[in-house]
Amino acid sequence: MGQRRKARIWAEIRRWVLLIAGTLIAAAGYAIFQVPYDIAAGGLSGIGIIVNHFTGFSVAAFYLLVNIPLLVLGFFQLGGWRFLFSTILAVVLFSAATEYAILFLPLYFGPGPLTRDVLLSAIYAGLIGGIGGGLVYAAGATLGGTAILGRILQLRTGVPLSQVYLWVDGAIVATAGIVFGWELALYAMLTLLLSGLAADYALEGPSRARNAIIITTQREAMLHALMTQLDRGASVWEATGGYTGEPRSVIMCTIYRPQVNQLKRVVGEVDPHAFVSIGITQEVLGSGFSPLEH
Repeated sequence: MGQRRKARIWAEIRRWVLLIAGTLIAAAGYAIFQVPYDIAAGGLSGIGIIVNHFTGFSVAAFYLLVNIPLLVLGFFQLGGWRFLFSTILAVVLFSAATEYAILFLPLYFGPGPLTRDVLLSAIYAGLIGGIGGGLVYAAGATLGGTAILGRILQLRTGVPLSQVYLWVDGAIVATAGIVFGWELALYAMLTLLLSGLAADYALEGPSRARNAIIITTQREAMLHALMTQLDRGASVWEATGGYTGEPRSVIMCTIYRPQVNQLKRVVGEVDPHAFVSIGITQEVLGSGFSPLEH
């Protein structure tokens, strides 16, 4: 078996592990921390909590049933059997895990919520649900619901996806405020915020790298210092100062976050008149950092 084929197989295994683990984590956060306190933090899961309040209808069954037409619509509008199958699995597994947690966890932990503190529930609902959702996104799927609807609306109207989510989730939280009271709506907003942050973190990971742009007249000395003292390579291009009209070398160097202070010291020693710009880099792939996936 060739190396590329092995890599593809392991990548596919990793994708399914992320999908299943992320779905189970998201379901746990929802069933354990959101449902008991009616924290309707947007999305179809939030609508399910509101519907359950009035009808007693299972939040898990509601989530599954309403997702069926959305999945069909998503297939015709967005296309792709791979995306559809992955999302169907996520939706079914999320619904089943949610129902299981609601029915059987009280047998292990006793009746009632896991914690009596609503703030703790809101925080952990956001963090756990966000991490789970981020892992599902990393697997190339979604948990269905408003994620599919939002994407379709974006394609149809041209409205940015962030604005679609803002209006949809905002309307759901506002409805929850009318139904459950505005204090719980504020907790729902906290959950929604933390969920987004946690999802980004799970999807992209912490930003470990920094990108440094150094403008200097000491090209060779600067390159030598970067390679010998920081063990970092660099790319160089020549430029001209806009004010002085004098030639300058622009050096781009990507470093790890703990190396920032060392970089500033090295640059200051080599060329005290250098100009340095250091920015946060979301992700770095290639030699010396994370490997490129084939």
